[in-house]
Amino acid sequence: MTVLLVMGVSGCGKTTVAAGVAAGLGWALLEGDDFHPPANKAKMAAGTPLTDADRWPWLAAIAAEARRHPHCVIACSALKRAYRSVLAPDILVYLDGEKATIAARLRARKGHFMPPALLDSQFATLEPPGPDEAPIAMPIDPPASETIADVLDCVKGRLCLKGSLA
Repeated sequence: MTVLLVMGVSGCGKTTVAAGVAAGLGWALLEGDDFHPPANKAKMAAGTPLTDADRWPWLAAIAAEARRHPHCVIACSALKRAYRSVLAPDILVYLDGEKATIAARLRARKGHFMPPALLDSQFATLEPPGPDEAPIAMPIDPPASETIADVLDCVKGRLCLKGSLA
């Protein structure tokens, strides 16, 4: 089983990058937002940040689904190291960007439950991956197609080194 996690704050492009990487590898895609219970979505839509107590069952549900797939790409904020440990990624991709850039993306996004007003809470919660997590850190400024191609190159290199490209 190989789990690749694409993480970062809301609006950084996780879904787009994860979908492109999953398609490029032929792996299952798990979109973290799909696993939020209605109460979590309602809480965020009302402008209230989630607590750890809100997040633990959500993360457990994603991790349980990931175990059902031989290889999967997860798009999930996974803002804290403890959250990432629940998902236990073999490969971690961190989408890193400036708050102003991400705020502009959130303002332009339509039909999503996560309001731009919660961006500050996302950055306040964020624990960027440390070197021991061996992240593939990617800036969010290039076009998504470039980011996806760069991530695929890095991931394929790591998987070939491990002998597990499947």
